Amino acid sequence: MASYESFAEVYDLFMDNIPYEEWCAYLHGLLADCGVKDGLVLELGCGTGTMTELLSGLGYDMIGVDSSAQMLEIAVEKRIQSGHDILYLEQDMREFELYGTVRAVVSVCDSMNYITGEEELLQVFRLVNNYLDPGGVFIFDLNTLAKYEALGESVIAENREEGSFIWENWYDPDTRINEYDLTLYIRNEDDLYERYEETHYQKGYDLDVVCGLLEQAGLAVEARYDAFTRRPPTPESERVYLVARECRK
Repeated sequence: MASYESFAEVYDLFMDNIPYEEWCAYLHGLLADCGVKDGLVLELGCGTGTMTELLSGLGYDMIGVDSSAQMLEIAVEKRIQSGHDILYLEQDMREFELYGTVRAVVSVCDSMNYITGEEELLQVFRLVNNYLDPGGVFIFDLNTLAKYEALGESVIAENREEGSFIWENWYDPDTRINEYDLTLYIRNEDDLYERYEETHYQKGYDLDVVCGLLEQAGLAVEARYDAFTRRPPTPESERVYLVARECRK
């Protein structure tokens, strides 16, 4: 799960094409549909805290969990600037611990795809169920098999003044593991570029399998959506949202 150690420094730079405000509005709408308009909310895989900050600004009491200390350092800097009362915890989502329960758990930006085994994914779902209030809600997104199949073997590159990256992608349809190697060139204070390398692994899941694991963990699946709509996923959907509710306490 160790990821984004070097990339943390330029993560927000290269993610500036993500319409976080729109994503947040959609997520807020899903939470409101489920009756969660305020209260304590946990974000798993919060990264640099962009979504955590936006949800906090909407009045939620936020907790952010991420396994990358480097990403959380940036999240804390944002918290200092905003003045929001957000608790950040450096924890692996497969083993996270809270002091009590929360009204909702959310996870976006395909964080769940970083869990590359069904047993580990089930463990995450069980922990989510354990820390949800009775009737609490779990909302998360996933990259789909269609997305990874479309990526296949490809190269993505981007160059900025502050840094650049090369993303070399491979997808194995048999294991459904998507590997991408990141080569980063980050400009330092001396105007020299330092090179870093990282390898990331994500897994594509059949949605019926994921829903079965949620139910095994004590979570009732209430909806699955083609991302940013209220429509069911299609075979061409590249990102989906799942909405599940704690039902066994």
